[in-house]
Amino acid sequence: MNIHEYQAKKILSRYGINIPKGGVAYTPNEARNVAAAVSGRGPWMLKAQIQSGARNRGYFLEKSAGNKGGIRIVKSRRDIVKEAEKMLGSTLVTMQTGPKGKLVSRLYVEAFNKVKKIFYTGMVIDRMVPAVTLLVAETKDEEIAKIALTEPEKILKIRLDLQKGAVPSQIQEVLDFLHLEPKSAHSTENFINGLHRAFVETDATMIEINPTGVLRDGRLIALDAKMSFDGNALYRHKDISRLQDDYEADDRELQAAKYKFNYSEFDGSIGCIVNGDGLAMAAMDSLNSRGVGTACFLNVKGGVDKDKIASGLKIIMTNPKVEGILVNILGGFLRCNLIADGIVSAASEVGLNVPLVVRFEGTNKDEAKEILEHSKLPIIIADDMETAVSRLVQAVEESD
Repeated sequence: MNIHEYQAKKILSRYGINIPKGGVAYTPNEARNVAAAVSGRGPWMLKAQIQSGARNRGYFLEKSAGNKGGIRIVKSRRDIVKEAEKMLGSTLVTMQTGPKGKLVSRLYVEAFNKVKKIFYTGMVIDRMVPAVTLLVAETKDEEIAKIALTEPEKILKIRLDLQKGAVPSQIQEVLDFLHLEPKSAHSTENFINGLHRAFVETDATMIEINPTGVLRDGRLIALDAKMSFDGNALYRHKDISRLQDDYEADDRELQAAKYKFNYSEFDGSIGCIVNGDGLAMAAMDSLNSRGVGTACFLNVKGGVDKDKIASGLKIIMTNPKVEGILVNILGGFLRCNLIADGIVSAASEVGLNVPLVVRFEGTNKDEAKEILEHSKLPIIIADDMETAVSRLVQAVEESD
């Protein structure tokens, strides 16, 4: 689950993370009032609140909104109202939203903070280790995504102890890597370990502070904030689960949530149906090794039946990016024959206009294969995942 910047900053402030003073506004007049409350003189930062990175480099579809991007510096309260009128109700497009963009329904008005230096700070789970991993990089005018692709050596990665967080030697490593002055040492330690506590205690899957600023007195400040949470752990965090913004969610994501499925979208061309995160990661890695990206995956963990599986497959089929579908199921409590029945039901109803490859293993796999074979539908059956991926990639290429 993702949340907005202002929500993430409120959470992080509880863990001692220094944030600029700010407030959310839904109308131009509210934006003016918030500006007066956070800073009497200004300037202010006016930020479109959509769940996307690179808002500052985005553009609005409506010409009336201007071309200053989704994050603007405003110097007078009169201009706050003018700029808010342009941004609210307009559609912001970024490199992460896709060409349709997202409608801006609220703004975050924040006191402007002059800083001496900015850099990227991130915290994720490195699943290959596995460990909570701190990421830091000097960004300046470069996008962190571009640095990760073209110059990964410019990103410092530090594995943190799950219980202790960053130890003094690791804090010094960050200071040396970023060329921070000694006066920033104490603030850097509090900042990193505050992020670590927030990450662990909220069951986060990702925290990004981009940019992190260094004030004149050496203190670190979160000039932006982005947080994602493990949906399977939200039952432990009722306060966080209430922050979910259905307005931001894609229709397919909302449909999947109705059946208690986990649905995620990416930039590739293959749709995956799995019944476990490990199967999803394995399928994505196998596809990536063949130069093919994943468009989306649907995780159908838990109690399901034929109708739910059919509905899940329809969700995948409605994604216009999907050029092929991989079903990778390890049967246990979830029986393979139920998946097969759902596949036949959905395919018979809406048709199969893309290649579909199925790999079953576990409970009732032979019965499931018989169901698919007797359906007479153009479904490819494979005995293992690598074969399934290879046959799907070949089928997609032949269908082009």
